[in-house]
Amino acid sequence: MFRRSVVLAAMLAAVSLSLVSAGSSAAPVAAAFPITIHAANGDIVIKTRPTRVVSLSPSGTEDLFAVGAGAQVTAVDDQSDYPKRAPRTKLSGFTPNVEAIASYNPDLVVVSNDGGIVSSLEKLGVAVLLEPAADNVAQAYDEIRQLGGATGHGPAATKLVRSMQHKLTALIRSVPKRQRHLKVYHELDPTYYSATSATFIGRIYRLFGFRNIADAADSTHSGYPQLSAEYIVASNPDIVVLADSICCSQSAASVAARPGWSGLSAIRGHRVVAIDDSVASRWGPRLVDFARAVATVARKS
Repeated sequence: MFRRSVVLAAMLAAVSLSLVSAGSSAAPVAAAFPITIHAANGDIVIKTRPTRVVSLSPSGTEDLFAVGAGAQVTAVDDQSDYPKRAPRTKLSGFTPNVEAIASYNPDLVVVSNDGGIVSSLEKLGVAVLLEPAADNVAQAYDEIRQLGGATGHGPAATKLVRSMQHKLTALIRSVPKRQRHLKVYHELDPTYYSATSATFIGRIYRLFGFRNIADAADSTHSGYPQLSAEYIVASNPDIVVLADSICCSQSAASVAARPGWSGLSAIRGHRVVAIDDSVASRWGPRLVDFARAVATVARKS
């Protein structure tokens, strides 16, 4: 009996040890470097884990912090206003200055536009990732994974993307099928510039099945036509999304006060939603917040 008890105790100890070991293996493991990232500017080799990252892309900044690389970011551009703890500087992503960027001694720079800055920084021996404006949600996911991999947070980036995919699918399914035919007007500014289904934000509406009133007005195929008040009123959108609430103080009340707009389906159905300009214009993790706001207003009968 004693021998059997000893054997049993040993077996239990072995099981406990294996559970502890399993728990330890689940802990974060240092990512293997060098790593090759397939970015828009080619296959970029990141030799070691970056510790002085400069981001000149607001969406890139959001991606970096969302995957857990925030502590590795030393400077972001003047438009990167989210998250608030991001080290915002006077650096410009639109007119980048090589000397100004180099003064931060970066070992990785993230940009969304080139214009020659990529080659200039590469000549200085700085690794650069070009992550341009996403054309669709899949590309936005790819950029999150790329930035996660480049900074040693690949698993966290994969987890984030899966979470976003799950939430986005749930939000789309939350809108009843009878609401999928709704017409939407996306307002970029009070002069009625809009975004068609060919744009990133327009493709979000397509995921819901909405009809975009800007599509028929885009004679130049720019993706961003300027509509007229008369055209919008005649189109009678069921949903109005205001992406100019911060820049231009637009709201459901100000829209309802526009001449001829009070009779719009969107006004009568209380389906006017004001969304933070940055949320509506970026392709990072907060696109889920955008989809949530749209889904909420779309569910109103």
